Formats: sequence, C-alpha cells, structure tokens
Amino acid sequence: MNTQASSRRVWQLAGGQASRPYADVFLKYGVGLIGPGDAGSWKPERDDGEFEGSFVRRFASEVQVGDAFLLRTGISKICAVGIVASDYLYLNQFDDVNGWDLQHARRVRWCSLPEEYSFNGPVFGANPPRLSRTQSEEVLDYIDRFLNSPPTHWQTAALPELPPEEPPLEDVPRSLQGLVAAANDLVPLFWDRQAFGDHPTEDEMIAHFVVPFLGTLGWPPERIAVKWRQIDVAVFRALPRTPENCYLVIEAKRLGAGVEGALEQAKGYVEALGEPRDVVVTDGIRYRMYACQNNFEPIAYANLARLKKSATELFRRMKSP
Repeated sequence: MNTQASSRRVWQLAGGQASRPYADVFLKYGVGLIGPGDAGSWKPERDDGEFEGSFVRRFASEVQVGDAFLLRTGISKICAVGIVASDYLYLNQFDDVNGWDLQHARRVRWCSLPEEYSFNGPVFGANPPRLSRTQSEEVLDYIDRFLNSPPTHWQTAALPELPPEEPPLEDVPRSLQGLVAAANDLVPLFWDRQAFGDHPTEDEMIAHFVVPFLGTLGWPPERIAVKWRQIDVAVFRALPRTPENCYLVIEAKRLGAGVEGALEQAKGYVEALGEPRDVVVTDGIRYRMYACQNNFEPIAYANLARLKKSATELFRRMKSP
C-alpha cells in the first residue's frame, strides 16, 4: 500500500445544491471554493461567527497541500477526486458563482469521473456540511485505490489559468439606479431569516423587481404579462398578446431557489408557444439569459446586487427594441 496515499487526509467538499450547482466551475479552473466570502479574507484572529461557522476556518487553516478532496454532489455521490495544490487564497473573481459568494479558495488538481460515483450509504453524514474531513473506511479505501490506479498524470499536471477578475459596473444606467440601490439594500435583509422571516416568494420578486426592471428597460405595462399561459412573465414586442408577438419568456424562482434550475421549465413553455423565443430565468435579483436559436446556451447575465461590466450585455438584449 502506498504510504503517502494511505496517510493522506481526505475531505469532502460540496459542489453546490442540486438547484444551484457549481462543481463545473471547480473543474474548469482547478479550484476548490467555499463561502461565505463577502465577509473578506480569513485570518486567524477572525471569529468563526463572521463566516457562519467553522467551515471557512477549517478550509483555510486545517486543509493542507497534498490532502485529497472529494467533490460531493449528494449525500453519498461524488463527481471528481482532487489533490490540494495550494495554500489558502482569497480570490475575488469568484464573488458570484451562480449567486454564491465563494471567494475562499484552494488550487486543486481535479480528476473528473466519467460518471458520478455513489458510495454505499451516507458516508459523509445524513446532512453533509459544505466541508468535512472523512474517516470512513470505505472512502479511504476508495481514495487509496483511485490515487494508485493509472492514469496518474493528472496528479502533477499544470493547473488551468484562473479567470480574470471582472470589474464592477461603475456607470449604472440612470434608469436602473433606484432598482439597483433597492437590491443592494434589501438582499441582505431578505437573507436574514431572523430579521425578515421566510424568503420572499417568486410572486413578490416579480412584483417588486422583475416588472420594475422591465419598465426601466423601456417595456410599457401593456406588453408585460404576468402569469400568461402559465408563463411567469411574458414580454411582447407588439399587441395583441399572441405567441407570434411574444418576445421573451421569463421564468421566476423564489430567492435562493436557483435560477439555473428554472431553464427546463422555461424551455417547455417555449415549446408550447410554438415560436422560438429566448428565455430569461431569474429570482428577481439575478438574471440569466439563454439563446433559443443556440440550443439555449447562456448568453448574458446580471446580478442587480453585484453588477459587473458584462451586465450591460443583458441590459442590451432585454431592452425594448
């Protein structure tokens, strides 16, 4: 048995919720990320309470170069195995990963599995945290065999380039400034269950953000339909409100539910329309646009509470023609 592999510490690292996964970002850029990151870089003198518990401290101070990460996608499933390749980093380019602030980082050499691997039972616990060390004999045996089985070249391969840090949008369009200010003021409150209660519903977010957002982009009220033919919000290039005149299909989700998970439902609405139309999925704060003519590939994104320069592309595409 390989002494280095058998004595290697093994950690499970969450790849996001089913509705808001981000494992693909880890694999693409050779990183392991954890949040919350908006509180700033971790330092030994900082309290765990500033980071919603001990996970960030353990990630930053207990994980060591050479440790193994299992990229977890469920209670007992993983999609990749990795070896930690750097000390703790704070990378601000990961401040908005599908809506998560994940600036706490480690470089990781990942080996993506051809398909998800499922262990026998909840080896990471009945309710796995975002990060934990695992002592399961089944897991340790799996890692030992995996790291000693060819091909092993990935364990020393060059790390991929990190994405550049995208600059914030400095010049917010005047028409959007009030809505952007409201998003920045209200989003922290919405997330505070003790101060606010349950997260606002999708209908609330449609009323308070989606429809006003469309208004700032030049759409008049008569061309914005709410709950039209089961579509949350339909936008029309002209009257009457018919499938032929529909310009955009917008599917909304409750704040925190994950907008990416709404795409399949929105595609179903487009199919029912019988007209090829672009789709926007949103939680009222985050907006991601998909191109119908390009197999619904994502083409634009904006987070009203964290606007980046690239958001101008979404504004341009959603603006009233």
